[in-house]
Amino acid sequence: MELGKNFGHNEAENRWYAHWNGAGYFKSVPDERPPYTIVIPPPNVTGVLHMGHALNDTVQDILIRRHKMLGYNTCWVPGTDHASIATEAKVVNMLKERGIDKKKLPREEFLKYAWEWKEKYGGIILQQLEKLGCALDWDRTAFTMDEDYYAAVIRVFVELYEKGLIYRGVKMINWDPRAKTALSDEEVIHRQTNSKLYYVRYRLDVPGEEYITIATVRPETILGDTAVCVHPDDPRYAHLKGKYCIIPLIDRRVPIIFDDYIDLEFGTGALKVTPAHDINDYNLGLKHGLPVVDTLNEDGTVSEAAQLYVGMDRFKVRKKIVEDLKELGALVKEEDYVNQVGYSERTNEVIEPRLSMQWWCNMQELSKPALEAVESGEVEFHPAKFKNTYRHWMGNIKDWCVSRQLWWGQRIPAWYDTAGGLYVAHTSEEAHRLYREKKPELAEVHPELRQDDDVLDTWFSSWLWPMEVFDWNKNPGSRELQYYYPGNTLVTAPEIIFFWVARMIMAGYEFLGKKPFEKVYFTGIVRDKQGRKMSKSLGNSPDLLEMIEQNGADAVRFSVMISSPAGNDLLWDESQLEQGRSFCNKMWNALKLVKGWESRCAEGLEDSQVKFALDWMEARLATVSAELGEMIREFRLSEGLKTLYSLIWNDFCSWYLEWVKPGMEQPISAHVYRRTIVLYEQLLQLLHPYMPFVTEEIYHLLAERHAGDDLIIRQLPAPNAADAEILKYGVMLQELITAVRDTRNKNLLKPKDTIKLWIDTDHHAFYEGVQDILRRQVNAEHIGFTTEARPGCISIVVQTDKLYIEAAAATIDTEAQKAQMQKDILYFKGFIESLDKKLMNEKFVANAKPEVIANERKKRADAEAKIQTLEESLALL
Repeated sequence: MELGKNFGHNEAENRWYAHWNGAGYFKSVPDERPPYTIVIPPPNVTGVLHMGHALNDTVQDILIRRHKMLGYNTCWVPGTDHASIATEAKVVNMLKERGIDKKKLPREEFLKYAWEWKEKYGGIILQQLEKLGCALDWDRTAFTMDEDYYAAVIRVFVELYEKGLIYRGVKMINWDPRAKTALSDEEVIHRQTNSKLYYVRYRLDVPGEEYITIATVRPETILGDTAVCVHPDDPRYAHLKGKYCIIPLIDRRVPIIFDDYIDLEFGTGALKVTPAHDINDYNLGLKHGLPVVDTLNEDGTVSEAAQLYVGMDRFKVRKKIVEDLKELGALVKEEDYVNQVGYSERTNEVIEPRLSMQWWCNMQELSKPALEAVESGEVEFHPAKFKNTYRHWMGNIKDWCVSRQLWWGQRIPAWYDTAGGLYVAHTSEEAHRLYREKKPELAEVHPELRQDDDVLDTWFSSWLWPMEVFDWNKNPGSRELQYYYPGNTLVTAPEIIFFWVARMIMAGYEFLGKKPFEKVYFTGIVRDKQGRKMSKSLGNSPDLLEMIEQNGADAVRFSVMISSPAGNDLLWDESQLEQGRSFCNKMWNALKLVKGWESRCAEGLEDSQVKFALDWMEARLATVSAELGEMIREFRLSEGLKTLYSLIWNDFCSWYLEWVKPGMEQPISAHVYRRTIVLYEQLLQLLHPYMPFVTEEIYHLLAERHAGDDLIIRQLPAPNAADAEILKYGVMLQELITAVRDTRNKNLLKPKDTIKLWIDTDHHAFYEGVQDILRRQVNAEHIGFTTEARPGCISIVVQTDKLYIEAAAATIDTEAQKAQMQKDILYFKGFIESLDKKLMNEKFVANAKPEVIANERKKRADAEAKIQTLEESLALL
C-alpha cells in the first residue's frame, strides 16, 4: 500500500470514529472487571463546542482511553443540561422572529415550542464531541429534562420539603431584569466598574438647619428611600437624633436613624436607606422597623410606587434623576468612583437586589458531610489548593434560592388553594388528595388547586447527575448504580466548584449516603497569549470545529494538552497547532521509513552491531512507560504528553531509527525489523489516549491486523524494569555523536569527508558494541583506542572520555579548543557551586527524599570528574 505524503486527518477521523463506535468500544455494561466511570459535566443544550470544552473533554477522553487499555470497564456518560435561563431566552428569541410574544402564550404552548427548539438544536454540542474523538457511551446519553430525570428532581424537592430543609419565604434576592428571574449568589459575577458617586442634599425637617448630604452610586433608588442613617459616634450628626429629613423630588418625610453599621469614612458619613433595593439596607430596615418601597418592576423599569418616571428603564432614570436633582439644586457634586457591580452570569445584565417570595433550601445540615468528605480526603481534590476555596465557601454557606421565574425547567411541585394553603406533593393527583383530606369543606366549593408557576434552578437537577444517569430514582438497588457509583473521576472547571461540585457531593451523601466520585480534577481556564480568558465578546476564541477541520483533532488535542499544566490556566497559542501537525507528520514519516525496510528483511542476518540500539530503546520505553503511569495518576497530563513527545520525536525518530537504519539498498535483519515494529506499536499505544486517530491509523498500517485487533482496546503491558547501565551509555553515545558532529561543523568538514576517531576511555566494551553505529553516525572510517594524546588531532571531551579526531580536510583551531574547554570548566565550577548551596541548605536536606539528595550528590561527582578530564586535556594542547 502506497502511503500519502502526510497523514490525511479528515478521512481517517471519520472512518475510525465510526469504526470504534460501531464495534461497541464505547459501550459499557457491568461485568467482572473493575469499573472506571466518568460522567461528563453536562453542557447546556444551547452550547457549541469551544476551547474550554476542548480542554475539559480531551482530559476526560485521555483518562477513559488510558484506563480502557489498563483493563478497566470504562464508562463515560454523555448528556446535556436543560439550562433554564439560557434556553428560555433562545426560545423567546425564536418566537420573536416568528412574530410571537411569549406573554400571549399559555404555558403549555410555550413548552411545545421549547421542546421543538431542544429537539432541533439541543444535541448539536454532543455531535461535535465526536469530532474531538470523545469515547462516550452514546447509549447512555442523558438529559436533565428527561421524564425519569424530571421525576427524580421532584422526588428530591418533596423529600427535602418534608424534612423541613426546603421552605418558602420573602428574602432579598439577586434579580435578573432581562431573564426576569431570581439568581443565586454564585450566578452573579462581580466586575470592577467605573461609576459616579453622586452627592445629594436632603432637606432637613429641623428648624434652623437646611440639609443633610448623602452619597450614592444609584440615584435612581432615591425614590425608594425610607430613612437616612448615620453613625452613633459621628459628632457631625449627633444633634439630629430623633429628627427627620425630606426625600427630594417626592417630598417623602423619613427618619434619621443611628447605627454602627455606617462607615464613617465613606462619602459624607450619611447613608440613604433603601430596604427594597440593597441587602444591607434591607437588614437595617428590619432592625429599625422601616417600611419597604419597591420602586422597580421585574423588567428593570420604574414601578408606580416610585411616583416619578413610571415605566422608564432604570438606567435612563439614573440620567434623568441626576438632571432633575441638578435643576432642583439638590445635587452637590459628582465624583468618579470605582466599585464592584454584579452581573448575571447568564444574560450579562446588571442584577438588581430585590425582595421576593422564593423557595429556599437550607444548606447548613446538607453541607456538613460534604465538607468533611473533602477535608478528610475521602473525596480528593486535584490540585489540592482548591480545598481551601471549597472550605471557605462551605464554611460560610447561605441558603440556596432554588426557584426561578421561568417556564422551561422542572416546575415546582407545590399547589395552592384559594385560602393560601400550600400542598407539596409528587403529582397533582397527590396534592389534590392532600387538599381534600385537610380541607374537605373548601375542596367541595373550590375543588381545583393552582400549581406554583416557578421552576427549579437548573443546578437543582444537575446536582443529581452522578447518580440519576444510572437511574437512581427508579432503580435505587440496580446493579448499574451499585457498579458505576461512585464514579472515579470528575473533570471540571474551578468556577463551578460551588454551583455543581459541592452540591453533587451534598446530594450524594444526602440521598445515597456516599460520595458521588473519588477524585475531582480541576482544569485551568483557557487564555490567549495576553492572558485574557477566551470569550466571544473579546473575539479571541477560535472556531474549534474549524480548527479541527483544518488541522485535525489530534493536532488540536495536542495543542491544548501540551500547554496545560495540572490545575493551572492554559495559555493557548496557534503555534501549538503547528507543533501538533508536525508531530503527526513526524510519526507518519517514521511509518514510511520503517515500512520501506519491509521488503529488505533478511532472516539470520547478523545484528549484533545494532543490539545496543534495540536494548537502549526498550529501556527508554520502559522508563517512560513507568513515568507516564505516575504522571497520569497525578493528573500531570501535560507533562506526560511532553515526555511522550520527546520519547517519540527525539529518542525513537531522531536516534533509534538512525542507529538501526540499514545502508542504501542494504538488507536489514528481520529480527531487528520485527523488534522495531513492536517498539513503534508500544509507543503508539502510550500516545493513543492523547492522539487517538493518527495512532490508530499508523498502528493498522504498520502490520496486518486481524479483526478486532484495534489499538483502542489493546491492553498495556506491565512496565519492565529499565537497565540503568544501558540508559547511561545511551546518553553517552548521544553526547558523543553530537559532540563529534558539532566539531566536524566547526572545523568545516563536509558530510562526505571521513575521519578517524581515537578514544581514551575505560569503557572499551561499550564502544566495541556500538562501533558500527558510531562509524555511520559520524562518518568515521576508523575507530581505535588510545591512552596517549594524538598530536595533530582535534581534541574534545565527552563526559570523562577524551576523543581525538583525525581528518585530513580539517582546519584545526587550537586556540578555539582551549577557549571552549576553559568555558566548559567555568560552567561546571558554577554548576558545582549551585549544587553546594542546595546541599548545604538544611531545609532542602531535611525535606527532600533520600533519592533526590543522592542524585544531587551524583551530579556533583560527575561534574568534578568532567572538570578533571577537561583540565588534563587542556594541559596537552
